[in-house]
Amino acid sequence: MQPKDTFFSRKQTINCGGELIDLSEPKVMGILNITTDSFYDGGKYNSDLEIKAQVNKMLSEGCDILDIGAYSSRPGAKDISSDEELGKLLPVLDLVRKDFPDVIISVDTFRSEVAKRVIENYQVDIINDISAGELDDKMHELIADLNVPYIMMHMKGTPQNMQQDPQYKNVVKEIMEYFSIKLDKLKLLGVKDVILDPGFGFGKTIDHNYQLLKHLDDFKIFELPLLVGVSRKSMINKVLEIKPGEALNGTSILNSFALLGGANILRVHDVKEAKETIKISQKFLSAKLDNWHD
Repeated sequence: MQPKDTFFSRKQTINCGGELIDLSEPKVMGILNITTDSFYDGGKYNSDLEIKAQVNKMLSEGCDILDIGAYSSRPGAKDISSDEELGKLLPVLDLVRKDFPDVIISVDTFRSEVAKRVIENYQVDIINDISAGELDDKMHELIADLNVPYIMMHMKGTPQNMQQDPQYKNVVKEIMEYFSIKLDKLKLLGVKDVILDPGFGFGKTIDHNYQLLKHLDDFKIFELPLLVGVSRKSMINKVLEIKPGEALNGTSILNSFALLGGANILRVHDVKEAKETIKISQKFLSAKLDNWHD
């Protein structure tokens, strides 16, 4: 494996609709799930008022990117059609684009049909693909054609079967090899902005997740931005024997580890706490002892 040869020089920016977003200072991606069965906030935001209130709350707390998803990818989630996904997604994009015209929007979808519709009709800035093109072989070509930043996540299997005894000989090495192959293809297609997401909780055991987090800085070899999404996930809840609603403290702890490992974007349910985690972690990373040799 030669990850350094798979892409371009170290990228600290992504181009969102002509605006360069600087990722040298970590950013917060706020989650807006409009599904009925997501593991933490499914069914919370059903009305226009609830959606607007939640988006306004996240933006007021410093959300840099809004990630909207209409397909639940929790383990064992029910599969829905692209028509159902669009039926949930488009009214929310209408609402958000009208009331919050300047927000940077990412759409969480693995379907090229959905991605094409939301980019062309709603000027969606980023596509967040949990399957890295595995579930739709037209996705990579679409991203290249429409020239939008692409979040490429690793997932073993599908949301319906990914947690059925996932096996790796070396989880870090295998995911790095996987990304290397995918990035070669994207480079040939001319895709310019790629963000890597190791996929915590997507076809990994608890131990796999912690091995990945501990070795997150290994992924710096790709010289691409890294996104980490651990917010309120079972890698916290099962260790602490708590429910997702009680996992904010654990989320902040793991986000701190992720930032120390080089994460550029934190994908979270709780924006205020993530911004505070970034601020403190940045202070920690920049701390120097004056006159150490005196």
